[in-house]
Amino acid sequence: VQLQASGGGLVQPGGSLRVSCAASGSISSLEIMGWYRQAPEKQREFVALIRKSGSTGYADSVKGRFTISTEVAESTLYINLQMDSLNPDDTGVYYCYVYGNGERSWGQGTLVTVSS
Repeated sequence: VQLQASGGGLVQPGGSLRVSCAASGSISSLEIMGWYRQAPEKQREFVALIRKSGSTGYADSVKGRFTISTEVAESTLYINLQMDSLNPDDTGVYYCYVYGNGERSWGQGTLVTVSS
């Protein structure tokens, strides 16, 4: 599975941003899709996931502010992360990932900067 993330950028505190990840290849085998992030000088941390069943999970720090969803168009699976009420602690590189057939694949990351 190939992953291509997009949608990062600069946003003011309190603002919103949507990042998306396009997954192509053997998308029918995917079981879990999600996002991690890595802030400067910090370890990569879990943000959100969505299972093939549609159930979702979120880190406590983003619960109620972020929404993960998926959609399929022209054999490409899009893994979307809608981020609202952003604050500077949400700054970091956001990485999408997928898991299926015992393997995890990562996207290249997209930078989100929350600053005034």
